[in-house]
Amino acid sequence: MKKLLIILFALVLPVAVMAKKKNSDGGEAKISFAETVWDFGTIPEKKGAVSHEFEFVNAGNGNLVILDATAECGCTRPEYSKAPVAPGKKQKVKVTYNPLGRPGSFEKTVTVKTNGSPKKTRLKIRGIVAGK
Repeated sequence: MKKLLIILFALVLPVAVMAKKKNSDGGEAKISFAETVWDFGTIPEKKGAVSHEFEFVNAGNGNLVILDATAECGCTRPEYSKAPVAPGKKQKVKVTYNPLGRPGSFEKTVTVKTNGSPKKTRLKIRGIVAGK
């Protein structure tokens, strides 16, 4: 039994050391948005879609990748680069809202998923659509 534990320990220890070394060398990405809420105010329905770019920085020490960005409905569309963002570099997530046929107030959420910390960030847009 002792030999089995020694062998098991000998196999697990190098894996744990390598995992820690990888974490300190490669580091962890950290997404930090300048803002997470944007208010468009009152927008005219007849002028069509409006957009806002949410700027973020990789505040970590590893490469940041946006894995996915999803909107809660078809009237809102997120756009983002799939390229890794190096530590200290900035990038943007563009969120476009289509007000056609949607008079009145709105609040929509886009969920951004990353390989870093936090794993999920929620961006919100809101405003009022002035009808035709």
